[in-house]
Amino acid sequence: MLSGPQLAFVTEEIRRVAGELIVPRFGRLAEADVLEKAPGDLVTIADHDAERALGRLLLELLPGSVVVGEEAVAADPAVLDALHGPAPVWIVDPIDGTEAFATGSPRFATLVALAQGGRLLASWTVAPLLELTATAVAGQGAYLNSQRLRVARPPAGLRGLDVALPQPRWWGAEDRRRFNALFGTGISPAFFDTSGLVYLELAAGRRSAMLVNWELPWDHAAGLLLHAEAGGHTETAAGTPFDLAGGNPMPVAVAPDAATARQLLAACSAQPGEPVEDHAGLG
Repeated sequence: MLSGPQLAFVTEEIRRVAGELIVPRFGRLAEADVLEKAPGDLVTIADHDAERALGRLLLELLPGSVVVGEEAVAADPAVLDALHGPAPVWIVDPIDGTEAFATGSPRFATLVALAQGGRLLASWTVAPLLELTATAVAGQGAYLNSQRLRVARPPAGLRGLDVALPQPRWWGAEDRRRFNALFGTGISPAFFDTSGLVYLELAAGRRSAMLVNWELPWDHAAGLLLHAEAGGHTETAAGTPFDLAGGNPMPVAVAPDAATARQLLAACSAQPGEPVEDHAGLG
């Protein structure tokens, strides 16, 4: 595990890289600086440069570690295999919210997490234009700009509960069935733009719950530890913890407690027209 000074060094280096390689390009990207990896999945020159810079300094800080970065995996999916190995792994998303970054929204962040043997050890969420720096260390709590974070109080039931969901354009047919069933409980849905900042908002108690339908580790690793250290609970549709190496049954519920997560997942599994039991008597 890293020492206190090493943890602080990572925080400052993420801020530095963001300040030198990402922020100066905000609102100044040329057409050639933005590419589409897949329909609707953007990458910019800033993503590539920041990931390379972070990778170099993190490997130097922790000899014997490996880096699993979003753009490196896009170029070579075999990079993901490091998540199955024994070495410490740095999981890096240089710009979480690339679409926001490329289209002029300040709602983007750099996400970094350190894991080993599938266990998250430390995480960083840095949103430079919003002046937000969130950090977490396993067993030591979660902090935003040095203030301790706590998740929202568990709700009495699902009706009216604010639940963040992926935008409908990312839903498949089964996602649509699940989320439409969830809507039947009377939740208050919102469709999020970037997972890293939503995890931060959940950890800070500004939002209550989230459901996700994908498992790319760089989108979730930093936020999962931040949320857990703020007192939150995450589980898959099978009732298992989220596995960084993949194979997670969908959807995954991120909630203030286990009972709320399980109610959300149960609602998603209901058949059309089937009433959903609400343990607070709101079903």
